[in-house]
Amino acid sequence: MMEENQTTVREFILVGFSHIPYLKIPLFFSFSIIYGATLLGNLLIIIIISTDFHLQTPMYFFLSNISLLDILCPSVIVPKMLSDLVSRTRVISYHGCMAQLFFYILLTTVQCFLLSVMAFDRYVAICQPLHYHAIMSLEVCVRLAVGPWISGGLYSLIYTVATSQLTFCRSNVINHFFCDILQFLQMSCSDTSVNMITIFLGVVLVGVGNFAVVLGSYARIISTILKIVSREGRKKTFSTCSSHLMVVSLYYGTLIFMYFRTLASLSRPNVWMAALIYTIGTPILNPMIYSLKNKEIIGALRRKVGNMDCS
Repeated sequence: MMEENQTTVREFILVGFSHIPYLKIPLFFSFSIIYGATLLGNLLIIIIISTDFHLQTPMYFFLSNISLLDILCPSVIVPKMLSDLVSRTRVISYHGCMAQLFFYILLTTVQCFLLSVMAFDRYVAICQPLHYHAIMSLEVCVRLAVGPWISGGLYSLIYTVATSQLTFCRSNVINHFFCDILQFLQMSCSDTSVNMITIFLGVVLVGVGNFAVVLGSYARIISTILKIVSREGRKKTFSTCSSHLMVVSLYYGTLIFMYFRTLASLSRPNVWMAALIYTIGTPILNPMIYSLKNKEIIGALRRKVGNMDCS
């Protein structure tokens, strides 16, 4: 279906999983179960942190924000993907596609910033423990939590506006299961230099910048831990940031794999597999990592279960 220009584009067609019709039903139930488990797992963490007095600390405050993102991020993509699996049209409106693009970039950007904030929190807690409560005050924590949303919102708005100025005269068929950034650039027949510059700045300032903050923080953390004489002390100190380190590795690992693999080869399996890992796999693994690796979360959950049994 060819379009003359941007003004005539009223909708896009998401190819989705139309090339494997025999797997649509199994995929629908599999993704539904994973999505449901993601919502329940992250919601449980938010409830536990918000209602347990022992977890009213900066680290768990930021963790609850990460869990909120792990609910919102897949919710931008998965419901539409599930709908397309049982629908023959697989159509998304132009404005719906722009909205999906906006929120996808927003939430991805916010998560990059929040992971850096959590790394900074662990750096202060381990490297400057005597000044921790003074540095990580409630006011500072709120600012560190709100700041990523403001920065992410501005960047996402700029990129979405730039994308909305593109003309799509080649096709309105998106070879993906959601409105992906690179797909718009492929479909456009207008100058995409502004979009490429915006992507480059986003990768450098948001991606590389935050990754550098995380690496710098953990370099100082590891250096401080190695100076601890007691082996048990080193183990106990490292355990306070091991869960976050695992989440950071998982998040940046899948993000880097997704975009570098996509740029290297735009074939359908490569693009989709990486995107599925990031949009569906990562959000469900985060609550599993924190619940299995964090004794305080497990302890809070046991207290909740115990209170329910007593009542």
